[in-house]
Amino acid sequence: MQTLKGLILSGGKGTRLRPITYTSAKQLVPVANKPVLFYGIEAMARAGIDEVGIIIAPETGEEIRAAVGDGSRFGVSITYIVQDEPLGLAHAVLTAELFLGDAPFVMYLGDNLLQGGIEDLVAAFRSSRPDALILLTPVPDPEQYGVAELHDGAVVRLVEKPAEPKTNLALVGVYMFTNCVHGAARAIEPSGRGELEITDAIQYLVDQGMRVEPHIVQGWWKDTGRLGDMLAANRLVLDTIEARVAGELVDSQVDGRVVIEPGARLVRSTVRGPAIIGAGARLTDCYVGPYTAIGEGCEIRNAEVEHSILLAGSSVHDLAGRMESSLLGRNVTIGRDERQPRAFRFLVGDNSEIGIL
Repeated sequence: MQTLKGLILSGGKGTRLRPITYTSAKQLVPVANKPVLFYGIEAMARAGIDEVGIIIAPETGEEIRAAVGDGSRFGVSITYIVQDEPLGLAHAVLTAELFLGDAPFVMYLGDNLLQGGIEDLVAAFRSSRPDALILLTPVPDPEQYGVAELHDGAVVRLVEKPAEPKTNLALVGVYMFTNCVHGAARAIEPSGRGELEITDAIQYLVDQGMRVEPHIVQGWWKDTGRLGDMLAANRLVLDTIEARVAGELVDSQVDGRVVIEPGARLVRSTVRGPAIIGAGARLTDCYVGPYTAIGEGCEIRNAEVEHSILLAGSSVHDLAGRMESSLLGRNVTIGRDERQPRAFRFLVGDNSEIGIL
């Protein structure tokens, strides 16, 4: 088989994660203090794929270029491919055709996380040499996903968000194709939402008698498009970390698997893992509970935070209650002072959500 290439889709507007994604690409929102996109690039590198194309949107492309660079830090070579409009996953394949050429390739959605990487997938693709290989996972709500129907171990039908699913096997955002997918993408028509759907392209391959094989995911998979998914992915990744304390602890206590990055300083504080405290963070008279990722340069003072993600430069101080299940963008400040009368004051962007419990 020819050398495999990688294609990571990192366009899209990230509407479900607004307001965070008004100012940042959704693929760069961190999980356990690492941008989601980086997990996909690292999965490619571990699978021996060293030529990776990244589909970017005009609005967020420069930010992604700045964060990822030429790929050398990951051990891969990166080519950036601009998709002018988000017209579907099959359209993205056509947009990348010049980069892909005749090579077989892995397509990976840049806002997805997959436990255990893609080495098994690549090995299965190399050994059985199908025309396409798709990842599937059982889900409790298949009507929310593209669903695959199988017969004798082969894919026979794909249905996008069926009202009455015939199986519970949802398409995971990782696919493998030979170059026949380009013809399939050109042959299909846009869907009702005006996009060239990858499910339609794969169905075209099935209808043409091509061999499309399923690969059932054994571990967890997360699409990080919503707040709940981000927090769940953060929890799952933090469950895999190993304790490491490189920062400074002053009258402070660390319990369980906690990472304290260099330059972080904890004073009279307690951190219960799994949790990660970013470089240069300052924690004073506070409690950080399990499944929390504190970004670099954050400050927490006289407050409690648990099961949350704080992006770089954010500050939480002087809260009477515990902040939990929250996602704070960069340089956000949440706090209160002692002035009377007590009141709430907010400066909140479009599509934000505030819960006072």
